[in-house]
Amino acid sequence: MDRHLITDAQRIVIKFGTNILTNDEGQVSLPRVYSFIEDVYKLKKQGKDVILVTSGAVGLGKKKLGIDSTDAIAMKQACAAIGQSKLMSIYESGFEQYNLLVAQILLTEDDFALRRKYLSLRTTLNKLLELNVIPIINQNDTVSVIQLGDELEEIDVCFSDNDKLSALVASEINADLLLTLSDVDGLYDSNPKENPDAKILKVVEKLTQDIMNYGSSASAGGRGGMKTKLEAARLVTRSGATSVIANGKIPNIVRKVFSGEDIGTIFLPDKDMLSGKRRWIGYATNVFGKIYVNDGAKDAIINQQKSLLPIGVVQVKNEFDKGEVISIYDENDQEFARGIVNYNSEDCRKIIGFHSNDIEDKIGHKNYDAIITKDNITVLI
Repeated sequence: MDRHLITDAQRIVIKFGTNILTNDEGQVSLPRVYSFIEDVYKLKKQGKDVILVTSGAVGLGKKKLGIDSTDAIAMKQACAAIGQSKLMSIYESGFEQYNLLVAQILLTEDDFALRRKYLSLRTTLNKLLELNVIPIINQNDTVSVIQLGDELEEIDVCFSDNDKLSALVASEINADLLLTLSDVDGLYDSNPKENPDAKILKVVEKLTQDIMNYGSSASAGGRGGMKTKLEAARLVTRSGATSVIANGKIPNIVRKVFSGEDIGTIFLPDKDMLSGKRRWIGYATNVFGKIYVNDGAKDAIINQQKSLLPIGVVQVKNEFDKGEVISIYDENDQEFARGIVNYNSEDCRKIIGFHSNDIEDKIGHKNYDAIITKDNITVLI
């Protein structure tokens, strides 16, 4: 019944995970990749727009260097640089057989977090689709600062793997569907590798916290896991689109999914669709600061769509500037919203717990009554 959301989709993002692009020896599985390419060609013949988000560069670089491990960050970045050209050559030669052009796009977190770059990227992607080109996107591991680990531990970056990256791309271009291909058949109610009685969920109407708790850690060879795939699905469905998780090792999986077969797990669009601005605030920015609020402020934000006033704030963590996006936490250390802050962290610390009328007395000026106005808040739960 819900499969028409897949067959009718016109703008599609497909994410290929590392584990489905490679065989058991860690080499690229060319028959599988070329099968994907053929199925994408058939989607293009139907007049659909397709964007690919692909993993695999680091693995290819490791093979070319003849090494087994990339524990050192510099080595992982070097492998990504070496493997990326090989990865693109495979896609380019494959699509060339069908007279289709491809375009390489390597992205870092700043390409989404910085609003001007975010909008520029959207313009470029739309132009490529207009030209009937297939954008092939990967995380730019070679220069991405998120690889620096502990040096940036206070920053909550907008993506750290291709699962979230694919969701950000789908949200940015208003895609109808995100298809995530991995080495699992879909979402189970428990880990099927540990529980033989685990049951697959065919349809998820809403990604509640109980459903999110079904996520597990990363699989061998990849950086994501079911947890990151569910986070990606939540962003896509809140953007008003459909998300599907399916097993990319099933022969002709792309063709089967888009012919309406009952395969994988389908996540239905959220009825309360977020605006483009709220999607960017909630999911596409790097978050440097945190504000903790009391229960009254939390209720006002979630249930009454109110602004965050200083009287409801109990703590400010980390340093941030006016105009940056910060996280909003409750007193149980649960993040429930994000917003664009009207005052820097130093001023916020001086006015927390006070009424709005006291702001000018405390910091010498007053631009807003609220620390974050309601139009600049995205509720995450």
